[in-house]
Amino acid sequence: MKNKDTKSEFLFDKINYKILLIGIGVIALGFILMSGGGSEDPTVFNEEVFNFRRIRLAPTTVLIGFGITIYAILKNPKKA
Repeated sequence: MKNKDTKSEFLFDKINYKILLIGIGVIALGFILMSGGGSEDPTVFNEEVFNFRRIRLAPTTVLIGFGITIYAILKNPKKA
């Protein structure tokens, strides 16, 4: 039998959710940076696929975003 006075609590604090949303935004930015560079004609090779933005910057941005989300999940709220 459940007590009707029990208060449901969120798993994380408000700051954890803010950090988590920031991390998800950084991951999305990384995937946006990774997109594009294809050729309209499949028989023509486009060298834009191998530029700095798609090879170095975008994957690094995605990894940083994953790090931020892991930090948001593992961060303990300071309870008094």
